[in-house]
Amino acid sequence: MLPRYVFIVGLVGLLAACAGNEPAYTPKPKGYHRLELPAHAFQPTPDSLPYWFEYSTQAKLMRDSSSVAERYWFELYYPAYTANIDISYKRIKNRDDLRDYVGDSYRLAQKHNIKAQAINEVVTRTAQGHTAVMYELEGDVPTAFQFYVTDSTQNFLRTSLYFPSSELNDSLAPLINYIKEDMLRMMNTVRWKKPGQRIVGPLGSPQP
Repeated sequence: MLPRYVFIVGLVGLLAACAGNEPAYTPKPKGYHRLELPAHAFQPTPDSLPYWFEYSTQAKLMRDSSSVAERYWFELYYPAYTANIDISYKRIKNRDDLRDYVGDSYRLAQKHNIKAQAINEVVTRTAQGHTAVMYELEGDVPTAFQFYVTDSTQNFLRTSLYFPSSELNDSLAPLINYIKEDMLRMMNTVRWKKPGQRIVGPLGSPQP
């Protein structure tokens, strides 16, 4: 009787020891496909616009279809990533216009303050010598990056990056940074045009 008892106790102890060595199960976080992002390449805006800049060859330049859109408002749509850059342009007629456009840009960035973990504002000058203000928004917000460029006397251009979902910004960080580089190229190549003017830009040839 005793040997059988010892055997059972030993077996129970062995099973307990084995169970103790097994790692505890923890659910794995949901995974996302790794994004294969191409090298950056750029193209010029059409000559029919009052502004000129270089934008990604991954994007399609489309007219803004919103009800409030004005003549020179466009969208840069990235079909491969379902991302969109809204572009709005305003002509400055007086100092009140400039103050209003700057104020509107600030409010449009700050309206995401409820969900944003942080909103970083950077004032700079572009490679063309224009004043630019960038807004980088952190957290689950629909727009992660915005900027405006102005010569402070006649022209004001504003852009904002949007994705269809604001819940995946952490997983989309590589894509956000990729398109942010495109937008910085846009910002630093912005030039203002007079009617009928043709620009020879860094791409090296007159624009059609």
